[in-house]
Amino acid sequence: MERRRFLGLAAATGAAAGGAFTAAGCGTGTGTQSAALKVVAADYGEPGRGDSSQGYWDSLVRTFRKKHPGIAVDVEVHRWKDVDGKVAAMVDAGRPPDIAQTGSFARFAEKDMLYRAGELLSIPVQADFLPSLAEAGEAGRVQYGMPFIASTRLLFVNRTLFERAGLDPDAPPKTWEQVVRAAERLKAAGVKVPYGLPLGPEEAPAEALMWMLGGGGAYTDKVGNYTIDAAANIKTFNWLRDSLVRPKLTNADPGGTGRKELFDAFVRGEVGMLNGHPTLLKRLRYGGVKFATAVPPGSDGPSASTLGVADWVMAFKKNGRRQEAGRFLDFLFEEKNHYAFADRYDLLPVTTSANERMRERREHKLMRRFQDELTTAEFYPVGKVSWAKVSGEIKRSIGKAVAADTDPVDVLGALQRRAEEQDSAARAR
Repeated sequence: MERRRFLGLAAATGAAAGGAFTAAGCGTGTGTQSAALKVVAADYGEPGRGDSSQGYWDSLVRTFRKKHPGIAVDVEVHRWKDVDGKVAAMVDAGRPPDIAQTGSFARFAEKDMLYRAGELLSIPVQADFLPSLAEAGEAGRVQYGMPFIASTRLLFVNRTLFERAGLDPDAPPKTWEQVVRAAERLKAAGVKVPYGLPLGPEEAPAEALMWMLGGGGAYTDKVGNYTIDAAANIKTFNWLRDSLVRPKLTNADPGGTGRKELFDAFVRGEVGMLNGHPTLLKRLRYGGVKFATAVPPGSDGPSASTLGVADWVMAFKKNGRRQEAGRFLDFLFEEKNHYAFADRYDLLPVTTSANERMRERREHKLMRRFQDELTTAEFYPVGKVSWAKVSGEIKRSIGKAVAADTDPVDVLGALQRRAEEQDSAARAR
């Protein structure tokens, strides 16, 4: 998820003897490597916690093999910071995997390297995807990216700090003006960071888009043209600079602050409010932090939509394994199998059936508000080939737009020009 990325280490596995289930390198497989369906996936586990995604894939492959003994599967799990590069290197070498689970798909779809979702999945499985996510997986109005897992963002408030400041944590801010008033009260009560604003490289595209949405803007318009320097976005960043950053109601250097740093501070009780995703819930429960969540505030009321982030599955045509890949993907998205992954990592399922199952589980009560936002969430324009490079530019630059001595017009205008250049270059290829 550019989303947001939860990094982990791939689990090392040893090879079994004889003709039984085997593991090679950091992957799992059956039969010989050349005969196996090759899958490359990202790791959602956290370093040192022993929760690598390898365990999920190992179990999934074992069960799949019982139902489909004629299809061998080899899964390699790599850290998030490595997996996109690993897949790209395999493609560039002419040896793409049969299936890849990564953060983007548009580059490969544009080069006609991928099967369409409809060529792979059975009709019931394809119809089970949440419509907004299926649409986000389109390139040129054709679905190539199959959503794998998702998250949305909500406003988190620290109950203890709100009560110390004389604020009602059950009535969090709904408008930007209310954010300012709450932040001023928190600051007066001695809270170190009244509002946590992570516009450093780790979280910049996400945090920036949430504020854009609250101000009626976005990265693109309805037909996919970049609108980074639209009047609504300029107004939003002027407000952020003048109303939160200059009055010192945020962390000292928003453009140099990452999400992890502020999440850690929130868990320590040093941040009054910030935007967060579902994986923060587990840390807060373990840490005994009292908190509340709400729809992110907008300029005049609760934001009409919040950020949605999805990670993607795609299947390459190079090896001609359409039928085998389709069977494995159908199995991957079966309700119990898909739910098992979402449940394991406190993320949102991408299918209607698994979402309903999560809603029924009392232990996931706190996830329901995140689920509610998923159907109207705004996703990154991942179907645009240029988005990967534009996102990189946003990570490097957009935090400067709220610096006390900077004009957002200059920062957003430069980003818009670079985005248009990247878009033109992508279309010319």
